[in-house]
Amino acid sequence: MKAAIVMGSDSDWSVMKPAVDTLKEFGIEVELTVASAHRTPDRVRSFVRQARQSGADVFIAAAGMAAHLAGVIASYTTAPVIGVPIASEPFKGFDSLMSTVQMPPGVPVATMAVNGAKNAALFAIEIFAIGDSSVKRKLLDYRSKMAAEVELKDQRLREKITCCIVDDVSIK
Repeated sequence: MKAAIVMGSDSDWSVMKPAVDTLKEFGIEVELTVASAHRTPDRVRSFVRQARQSGADVFIAAAGMAAHLAGVIASYTTAPVIGVPIASEPFKGFDSLMSTVQMPPGVPVATMAVNGAKNAALFAIEIFAIGDSSVKRKLLDYRSKMAAEVELKDQRLREKITCCIVDDVSIK
């Protein structure tokens, strides 16, 4: 299993690093490149073709401003494409979000929240889990661990409040 991550700029790395870390945590191979839908469209096309030939099953595309990268990638492949709009000035990522989410019928892109790289990786992992029981088990374990962490935080909060109850505060 391999995910290909394409960033419109190397400045997107700080946002995308959690996606790479998450994919690697699940044992997913990652292929990473910088290519621009507008400045290097031939590089984007070549990378998509090469990545598919080398086994990439899912693409994650991160771009800011006009953010057409995910859509351009989706035009070159039938593999799932996940877009990560990157926050940038002057619209703080809203322009990126709109550019990524507004795809024409027939060329879908799954769009995450602005700077939602970790969720993009987890969505890719969910796609891989459909056909791989070991990835599915890791994903279920990951979710269980998250739930346990929330329970622990709730317990800690209750302990703090119990020692300092003011005006009959009730916690449910």
